[in-house]
Amino acid sequence: MGSSCFFLICVLHSAIALTCGALMVFYTKEIFVLGHGPETASKLQGSTPHDQLLIQTSDSFSGLLLFTIGFLVFMVAGVKDWEFQSFFAKGCVFLHISMAVWRFYFERKLEDLAHDWPRHAFGDIALAISWVFFLVYMWREKYD
Repeated sequence: MGSSCFFLICVLHSAIALTCGALMVFYTKEIFVLGHGPETASKLQGSTPHDQLLIQTSDSFSGLLLFTIGFLVFMVAGVKDWEFQSFFAKGCVFLHISMAVWRFYFERKLEDLAHDWPRHAFGDIALAISWVFFLVYMWREKYD
């Protein structure tokens, strides 16, 4: 028997990933401005037409990957096995913490992204905490 809390967290994370992925594919420039500000966004879009095309293609594929991940998380939401839910939640915690560490060690060293990394790392940690709360809830249900 699975947990309905798992379904809710998966649907929430799926909605976030699907929305962000779709916006990255279709509104790349606007998302750059929203996430980094207009000055940094113009720097991140490249200086030559060839660079701009490569960066736009790369960002579109990143958005497509994020959209696919959101779709897969939505499909996983229906799994009712406690062991799988626990394994999946631990993997998600590891993934989000790894992203926050990556932002701390690498993104803060980039001059154009240095002022954005705390906000982005906080978002990664908040997503990880939602899975930690689920793991605590599962542990409590299992041993009560």
